[in-house]
Amino acid sequence: MPQSADQIKDHVKLFQEPEYKEIFDRKKAQFECRPSDADVAAQAEYTKGWEYREKNFAREVAVINPQKACQPLGAVFAAAGFEGTLPYVHGSQGCVAYFRSHLARHLKEAVPIVADSMTEDAAVFGGLNNLVEGLQNAYKLYSPKMIAISTTCMAEVIGDDLSAFIGTAKSAEKAAVPADFPVPFAHTPSFVGSHTTGYDNMMKGILNYFWDRESVKERSADAKINIIPGFDGYAVANNRELKRYLDLMGVEYTLLGDVSDVYDTPSDGEYRMYDGGTSLDDARAAINAKATISLQEYCTPKTLEYCGEKGQTVASFNYPMGIGATDALLMKVAELSGKAIPESIEKERGRLIDAIADSQAWLHGKSFSIYGDPDFTLAMTAFLLEMGCEPKHVLCTNGSAEWEAKAKALLATSPFGAEGQVWRGKDLWHLRSLLFTEPSDFLIGNSYGKYLEKDTGIPLIRLTFPIFDRHHHHRFPTFGYQGALRVLVEILDRIFEVTDASSEISFDLTR
Repeated sequence: MPQSADQIKDHVKLFQEPEYKEIFDRKKAQFECRPSDADVAAQAEYTKGWEYREKNFAREVAVINPQKACQPLGAVFAAAGFEGTLPYVHGSQGCVAYFRSHLARHLKEAVPIVADSMTEDAAVFGGLNNLVEGLQNAYKLYSPKMIAISTTCMAEVIGDDLSAFIGTAKSAEKAAVPADFPVPFAHTPSFVGSHTTGYDNMMKGILNYFWDRESVKERSADAKINIIPGFDGYAVANNRELKRYLDLMGVEYTLLGDVSDVYDTPSDGEYRMYDGGTSLDDARAAINAKATISLQEYCTPKTLEYCGEKGQTVASFNYPMGIGATDALLMKVAELSGKAIPESIEKERGRLIDAIADSQAWLHGKSFSIYGDPDFTLAMTAFLLEMGCEPKHVLCTNGSAEWEAKAKALLATSPFGAEGQVWRGKDLWHLRSLLFTEPSDFLIGNSYGKYLEKDTGIPLIRLTFPIFDRHHHHRFPTFGYQGALRVLVEILDRIFEVTDASSEISFDLTR
């Protein structure tokens, strides 16, 4: 084989070597039992047409590459944003490996999560012993300030009661953790909802623990504003951008679930298992806030309802990216805090508008298909309309009927949205049919869209979670005016790349 200690080859080059090609061809002939290449090509061609599209959209059971993850992933992400917190999953080890690798591949960062590794005996007799021993081990080995527990399918199917189990673990008999040690929890069954649901359940679970379960607190209203970012793969940069705005305005605030340092630790010889995050004391005091704002409406419905029940003013947005979305957020913050929006931020807005105007000729008339979470797809659609682009397909696997109505209403606000179509509960195999029968110029989504790009030839612009096949996108913001400028540049770069590749005659130096 050509691979040796003296000549190390990347897998991209290695598997092009004759020896490997021979192995692949032999396995294909001996084990795949596939029809002829001509039959495969004919069937592939058939799947590109309207007749197959109708059959594809008629399926009711099979799901092929849905654009959502399961609840515990969102719960783990929410828990990690608090000081010294160890996310703990009550369930099988394999599930936790998936959550850990999903986040680590996107964030390029170690992602501490523990599990109590439920197996067949726990499935029969219940997972109490797993949870008691798991809490004891996690507390002693990793010295957290808080352990936040979520569940997987196995624990939910057999009906494990986390509240009762945690009470047993804290009892004098078991003493797995001290009685006053914070152990908030959320039931997060993977077979319903999605990662955004899990985020909501865990965020509410943590606040409920500090505001009601640890000790019942009477609210004493202050001037602070709570901000909940929501499940956001770009939170490392977006949370910092948000804090920059709030600091410039002089707003008193608490960012609940701040992962900006947790998932962006420096390489300086020291491993930080816990770094940054919302302090536990700030989480406790957050009950006194004047208001709670969610930056992603569909990540926090239960949490906002709970905050409202505590007497706080609540407001929600859909991923504040673009001009109008950022305007709305800043004006709401100004209204609630009584603080003015400084001239420096207004200048950033003007620079963004200037940049869009500079590039209008290249943006106008370009059509885009968008997929992702409910809040992201709404924000992306709105920003495309602001730029004079044409959303063609807006697809959201975990979108609700309310989201669908909101997306259609958004498209109707602009002539650029006249041809736009909204697809709720559909997956990327549905989108494949759409792109072959009613193609757009570009595709916006996460890394899973690269297979659509290869199949359909429609260029992909990576702008949401998860991004596995590119590095460090999450270190640059998409929130706010500066974030929107970054998104604008990402889109323009792809437009120019396609333009340059399309013609030798107009391969111009200046665009």
